[in-house]
Amino acid sequence: MKDKEGKIKKLPDGELEVMLVIWRAREPISASAILQELDGQRSWALSSLMTVLSRLSCKGFVHCEKQGRNNLYSALISEEEYKREEGSAFFRKLYHNSLTDLVNSLYSSKSIDENDLEELRSFLDELEGETKQ
Repeated sequence: MKDKEGKIKKLPDGELEVMLVIWRAREPISASAILQELDGQRSWALSSLMTVLSRLSCKGFVHCEKQGRNNLYSALISEEEYKREEGSAFFRKLYHNSLTDLVNSLYSSKSIDENDLEELRSFLDELEGETKQ
């Protein structure tokens, strides 16, 4: 679901974990299959999962289709669209759109290392090459 400005709303952790399972499935998936995929991450009863799926449906994230005795769930918002929106909001809120601040924070906390920085340099060089063409 989108807010007043047309941006996708941030999902709570539990709902996001369910969406990650649905996105990975790449085709409509049943609640029992979702529950099985969540095994080890969350110990939910089927009724708890059904509540989460209902919320996701109300928010416009999933579509529920009845197929025989099962409900199959599919994503209405792509993983890429959600990541793009969340990444942008995160970057704007925490780092005030400063890539330098973000990379410095990650490097200082040892979340990234020299190999990651080299990968970032290569990626930026590739982007720069594309914009010059």
